[in-house]
Amino acid sequence: MKRVISKILKKEKEKEEEVEEKTIGLIIDGPNILRKEFGIKLEDIKKALEKIGKIRVAKVVLNQYAPQGLIEAVVNQGFEPIIVAGDTDVRVAIEAMELIYNTDVDVIALATRDADFLPLISEAKRKGKETVVIGVEPGFSVALQNAADYIIKMEKKKEAEGY
Repeated sequence: MKRVISKILKKEKEKEEEVEEKTIGLIIDGPNILRKEFGIKLEDIKKALEKIGKIRVAKVVLNQYAPQGLIEAVVNQGFEPIIVAGDTDVRVAIEAMELIYNTDVDVIALATRDADFLPLISEAKRKGKETVVIGVEPGFSVALQNAADYIIKMEKKKEAEGY
C-alpha cells in the first residue's frame, strides 16, 4: 500500500513539473516584413517565438508579385504560403480571425509593422488570447507594440540578405 501511494505522489509531482507549452498561431504580412532591405529570415522569426511556445500554425500572406524564390523559401521553412491578388491586408485579417476563434491556439503572433491590424490584437485579447507582434524599424507601429502582450523587434541586417 505504501509503495502505491508513493508512486501516485511521484506521478503527481511529475505532472506539476511539466509546464504546458503554449501553442502559437503565426501570420506573417509578407510584403510588409519579408522585404530585401530588411533581410528578415523566417527561421529568425521561428527562433524568437520558440521562447514563448510552439508554433502550430504558420502562414505567410504574399501578393501575386512575390518571387518564386520567396515562395519556395516559405515552403522550405514549413510555412504555408497564401498568395492573393492585390492587397494582402484583408487576407491577413481573415487568417488572424480564424486563429483567434481556434480553441487549439493560445497565442496569436502577427508579423507586420502596420497599425491597421490594431483591431485584430484587441479582438484576440478580448477572446483571451495572448498576443505577439513581430516587426522591424522603420515604420513599426507604436500603437501595435503598446497593444500586444509581447513585442519582438527584428534587427535589420547590415547586408540585406533577405529572400
